Amino acid sequence: MTWDPTAPGVLRLPSGRLVRGRALRRPLPPGPLPAFGVYLLGRTPPDVPWASTWLRWPDFRLPADRPAARAAFAAAWRRAESERVEVACGGGRGRTGTALACLAVLDGVPPVEAVAYVREHYDRHAVETPWQRRYVRQFT
Repeated sequence: MTWDPTAPGVLRLPSGRLVRGRALRRPLPPGPLPAFGVYLLGRTPPDVPWASTWLRWPDFRLPADRPAARAAFAAAWRRAESERVEVACGGGRGRTGTALACLAVLDGVPPVEAVAYVREHYDRHAVETPWQRRYVRQFT
């Protein structure tokens, strides 16, 4: 019930959990649908036929509600053990990369190494702004 580890956008966390990051401005990738999604947008995301949560998170910024973001990331991390979980924003890099780095921290990657981990294993341009990098370093 999890992702194909070779599929585009799939990040393998150190524990083996697989999470897909993607850009909502692009078409849904072919293949199985997610079981759970975390959507990071400044406005309400489009409806999806699977369980999801929306975090108000304007482009190039940080989540508007940090405790809600932490709870959503924790839920995504738990569910990724046995379900197909995706994290997505408009472009699939800044906000998505930041959220994936936070999931890496929850999975045991030291916060100071999490951005580099996501850039190496997901997208070399992930986590776009200095404040997004700082958010990950301070995420515990």
